[in-house]
Amino acid sequence: MNSKKILTGITTTGTPHLGNYVGAIRPAIASSEEQDHDSFFFLADYHALIKSRDSERLRQSCLEVAATWIASGLDIDHTYFYRQSDIPEILELNWILSNFTAKGLMNRAHAYKAAVDENEKVDPDKGITMGLFSYPVLMAADILMFNATHVPVGQDQIQHIEMTRDIAQRFNHHYGEIFTIPEGVIDNESSILPGLDGRKMSKSYGNIIPLFCDSKTLRKHVMKIKTNSLEPGEPKSTDDSLLFDIYKSFASEPQINSMKKSLEEGMSWGDAKNELYELLDGQLSNHRLKYDELIGDPSYLDKVLQQGAERAREVAKSNLDEIKSAIGLSSLS
Repeated sequence: MNSKKILTGITTTGTPHLGNYVGAIRPAIASSEEQDHDSFFFLADYHALIKSRDSERLRQSCLEVAATWIASGLDIDHTYFYRQSDIPEILELNWILSNFTAKGLMNRAHAYKAAVDENEKVDPDKGITMGLFSYPVLMAADILMFNATHVPVGQDQIQHIEMTRDIAQRFNHHYGEIFTIPEGVIDNESSILPGLDGRKMSKSYGNIIPLFCDSKTLRKHVMKIKTNSLEPGEPKSTDDSLLFDIYKSFASEPQINSMKKSLEEGMSWGDAKNELYELLDGQLSNHRLKYDELIGDPSYLDKVLQQGAERAREVAKSNLDEIKSAIGLSSLS
């Protein structure tokens, strides 16, 4: 194995959208094609339980996320591609790490604090599960299980990387240099795609454009993108244009310059939306065909994930044996 290991996970709580593709999937696949490191990609289905109580939706999301990665070009033969719940060693490590995690550290987790704040004057912990509270520990187990050296994250996740580093350092202080201390990697060149309403594209906001929906549905979503009231013929700035921000995440430099010039010369928003639709449909159509084929063959996706889990477990078992030996949970003879 390479000494550099990059790990990326996507929570299986819904249908992958353009924001997932631009912000995580596309750059991760491009990175995996480099030869200087090992890549670990996983479906974070245990994390999904924090929000999801719909068992069928969770299963369907796993299917869609797996199909999306492969249809988007992931080389499953040269990466570790697996489902989190197929690696029981992760949950063993989760418990071990819980004993090296300060409760005060968890109290400062952004997701927990936000949930407490929403409760206002009622019981501050109303509706808050231990899954939500201890989410950063499970994330630490995901990362430390494979001694990942680099973890690409959005700005909103960097706190979890810092927590992972804290937990790993506490453990290493007691038992020696067992864990690699990971680095969070924020790709400033990857776009944070706006949704239909201008906020970050997110399933929780209901403002997404599904990645591999059919052409008719894609057009319908594109036409819903919020624009200002400037009429055809009036110059339009691209500085605060949601439509242009999405367009430039998929277009070439000449296309971007051409669209910018057209808008400044008074191109109508309707025509601009048609151009965006044509661009997206053209780029995604081949991937969509592969995606539809994969969605129709769940047994193949199961096989791929199981094979990936077998390879990943070889690494996880070896690492867990070393961890358990270090803390005294090894053979008595």
